[in-house]
Amino acid sequence: MSNFGQTPLSPTSIPSSAPSSPLSIESSQHMARTIAEAADDRKGGDILILKVDEVSYLADFFILVTGFSTVQVRAIARAIEDSVEENFQRFPLRTEGKAEGSWILQDFGEVIVHIFLPEERQFYNLDAFWSHAEAIEFKPKDS
Repeated sequence: MSNFGQTPLSPTSIPSSAPSSPLSIESSQHMARTIAEAADDRKGGDILILKVDEVSYLADFFILVTGFSTVQVRAIARAIEDSVEENFQRFPLRTEGKAEGSWILQDFGEVIVHIFLPEERQFYNLDAFWSHAEAIEFKPKDS
């Protein structure tokens, strides 16, 4: 197999998605708020921050956001990625659902983000499923 015409990649030229070290709960909460603000900047609706560290080993926080079109869902996801990269120098460990744009999941390690179309959010009802987690107050800019 030939690499003709391709620039070889060195390990330093590929951004690492793995976090360099785990964040403290305070830093995780700061990241969660930063993510919520990025979603709000793209007019995401019904933004909910859930502190799940006491009820799940998956993450410290979940963020649930509604986008009102597939284009908006993708724009919210992109804004979140840009904001986390800028403020925390991190990339998602995993991202699912970008091609479809009806439910995008972004896993940043300590914070997991769910961006849904309204019908997807209503159908899967993660708000109720995780209702035993502590809700962290978040006020959108326009409220």
